[in-house]
Amino acid sequence: MKMSSATTEIKASPEKVWGILTDAAKYTEWDKGMISLDGKIAPGEKLTIYAKIAPNRAFKVTVSEFVPNSRLVWSSGMPLGLFTGKRSFSLVPLGNGQVKFTIQEAFSGLMLPLIGGSIPDLNSTFATYASALKARAEQG
Repeated sequence: MKMSSATTEIKASPEKVWGILTDAAKYTEWDKGMISLDGKIAPGEKLTIYAKIAPNRAFKVTVSEFVPNSRLVWSSGMPLGLFTGKRSFSLVPLGNGQVKFTIQEAFSGLMLPLIGGSIPDLNSTFATYASALKARAEQG
């Protein structure tokens, strides 16, 4: 398994952060790594993402988990589980109007040894994402 992640504490309610995470139309306003996000972030929906990390490649994912104000997962991969990628977004209330946000991506499957070397380390990308989400949520 290959994994990347980032965590931050945000001075906002889980509901406010969730609203930002699930508003596909506004991602490019605050996520500077995103070129476009097409689709609706809702259970079972398919999304097409273009990111600056690979601007000529469409990332097609499915919203595979959707627990309002708590957990969101985007999944993609090859048939038969030969290669899978799961990006999770989790919110844990800390009290006092704060939430702990974690973004994590895990890649796995039989093809990982062949494909894994071409997957960039996403830790710094995720740290930038978490920071941008925090700034957006903490705006007046």
